[in-house]
Amino acid sequence: MRNFKRVLLAVFVLLLVLAILAFVLENQQAMSLLFLGWASPQLPVSLIMVITLLIGMVIGPVLGWFLGRTSRASRKRLV
Repeated sequence: MRNFKRVLLAVFVLLLVLAILAFVLENQQAMSLLFLGWASPQLPVSLIMVITLLIGMVIGPVLGWFLGRTSRASRKRLV
């Protein structure tokens, strides 16, 4: 049973890597973003998507931690 789980995990990781590789290879056209007067350099769409994903993965937990911290502090004041 343990080996089956390892094989299943390996297949899942391999499929995930292949999907990411296909996404990157299909989105190679260069584009530039313009935001509040700031223009980014020409980068492939796939790179921009990966960068925004990573930024979101950092900002999401930080906001969750901050909001959880403030709600705990307000609960302490009520008690």
